[in-house]
Amino acid sequence: MTLTVSGRYLFEDGKPFFWLGDTAWLLFEKLTRKETEFYISDRAEKEFNVIQATIFHTGEGMKSGRTACAEYFDKIASAVEYAQKRGVYMALLPCWGGFVKSGIINGGNVKSYADFLGKRFAEYENVVWVLGGDVRGSVAPSLYNSFAETLKKHNPRRLITFHPFGRTGSYKWFNGCGWLDFNMFQSGHRRYGQTFAQAFDNGQPGETDYEEDNYKYVEEALALSPLKPVLDGEPSYEGIVQGLHDFTQPYWTARDVRRYAYWSVLAGACGFTYGHNAVMQFHSFGDADANYGVREEWRTALAAEGAAQMKYLKRLMLAVDFTNGSPRGDLVADNGERYEHTACFAGENYALAYRSDGGEIRLKNPFGGRFEAFAYNPADGKTEPVEPVENANLLIFPRQGKNDRVIVLKKL
Repeated sequence: MTLTVSGRYLFEDGKPFFWLGDTAWLLFEKLTRKETEFYISDRAEKEFNVIQATIFHTGEGMKSGRTACAEYFDKIASAVEYAQKRGVYMALLPCWGGFVKSGIINGGNVKSYADFLGKRFAEYENVVWVLGGDVRGSVAPSLYNSFAETLKKHNPRRLITFHPFGRTGSYKWFNGCGWLDFNMFQSGHRRYGQTFAQAFDNGQPGETDYEEDNYKYVEEALALSPLKPVLDGEPSYEGIVQGLHDFTQPYWTARDVRRYAYWSVLAGACGFTYGHNAVMQFHSFGDADANYGVREEWRTALAAEGAAQMKYLKRLMLAVDFTNGSPRGDLVADNGERYEHTACFAGENYALAYRSDGGEIRLKNPFGGRFEAFAYNPADGKTEPVEPVENANLLIFPRQGKNDRVIVLKKL
């Protein structure tokens, strides 16, 4: 299991790798070894191949002296080893960003912590390092540079990325750094019109809030030099309240999660990270630290609609040899905005066009000749032939209800 980077994409042992991640921030702080293996097995069966988890997330670990606790790190290593057997990568975040902002992790101890991690997990091929943790890179750029460079010294083949604050991307601060192998952005949990829900949420100079249009972060990152892969590492979680803090608001659903996934991937992202509110915090009824209006227990939420549906995106992209394709917004005629946006991606002998609201899709013929057309259902992976209406050199696929769909064109 060796991940490498080439252009916009990731490769595993030389073959295209589609990052399908699950968010498990509090995995190590909340679950036992047996529960952890149960969780990893569930995600592997649902075809997730990456799990994003934090070593120290809430602060309780360090407060209780776990930095010196061999048993705690043995549990983490056991999880990494078990995941490796299941073909799953562990994207390990050494500490949440609050540890850096508060000074618990600082210039005086960051190298020793990075040294410890680099040595402790040196033997595991399935580790990816994720620095940051819901924090802007501008908070402590020299610290994160030192952290990454120390990790690279021990494990030069392990990929490193940075999980940033909401509605920002790692490329804002670190795209030119040699240690950053691929970019990650957090499109966040706000809906259109919820730009600044809290005072701390106010944007900084040079930042652009694209709201729900997460594909625009992909476009922004891929326009930079050097070119590096990018993915949405934290979109709206399934089962979390829109805006996070006002529990009278609606909850994000599986359909919303699919929209974020297909929009970003068809814009050129190297994969996608799914998340569920109950799973990312491993909530059980009676927990004193329940957050963001969580309504389910984590075991129940493992079977959420969106979690079961993510594999259909992965299967679709691997089936069309996505690493030899590219975003093709130019093929979309009369494209709309917000929920009427059509995302398009194409290769030499295929084209994919996604619309989230079931609305009409209008495409230019990418092949200039004969083709087959199919409708692909992101909710169940089923495909059926469709016939477009051809008008003025356009292929028009009329509205089909209100469900999202992918139009798949195959060159004949």
